[in-house]
Amino acid sequence: MPQQQTSSGPKRHAISVFLPCYNEEGNVRRVVGEALAFLPTVSDDFEVVVVDDGSGDATGRIADELASGDGRVRVVHHERNRGYGAALRSGFAAARKELVFFTDGDGQFDISQLAGLLPLIADHDIVAGWRRRRQDNLLRRLNGWLWGLLVRLVLGVRSRDVDGAFKLFRRRVVESMELKSTGAMISAEILARAARAGCRYAEVPVEHRPRQAGSQTGANLRVILRALGELWKLRREIAR
Repeated sequence: MPQQQTSSGPKRHAISVFLPCYNEEGNVRRVVGEALAFLPTVSDDFEVVVVDDGSGDATGRIADELASGDGRVRVVHHERNRGYGAALRSGFAAARKELVFFTDGDGQFDISQLAGLLPLIADHDIVAGWRRRRQDNLLRRLNGWLWGLLVRLVLGVRSRDVDGAFKLFRRRVVESMELKSTGAMISAEILARAARAGCRYAEVPVEHRPRQAGSQTGANLRVILRALGELWKLRREIAR
């Protein structure tokens, strides 16, 4: 596990952390709690934003309770489920700090590993964590490998883990991108647009945890078809 900063001196990183969530009532309280426990070790100026993507369970209510009890927490609500890409776009739009970091609200990443990304952001525009040992079933791991291969072939994106939900950005990079994906294509779009803009990119291995509660939606056929459609649209745009 990365070493956390324990110095009593000033911590220079001003950082927005946002958590896209869809039906994560069994995880959101724990994930926000982990973020609030860790972030003071690396920053004196931070916020945690929960993006509730139209959850049909108690995710939104729990997030509102957390925000009402701690001024460092804010919540963005989608009235209906709009998709993972839309949730990330809302998170980027809501972020107010110099650095912007996101990880999923499912709790499969230990946010303390962000300590291993922060030193690299001084010389890079994006620092991403890649899952060293992905804790998902065989089908999801196979789908992820095939998707990564397709993204590399179609868009030329070179990443060890295109969809790894553990990414740190300089704010100006986020603000310069006109993101269009509403579904699972969003991570590939971010990396493709960053590469075309000449952004400096680094990757760091991170550990991945089994999901403790809730269910995954990434292997849903509708999600996959939407991602494929958005992939070809982006390919045409880049070709133009």
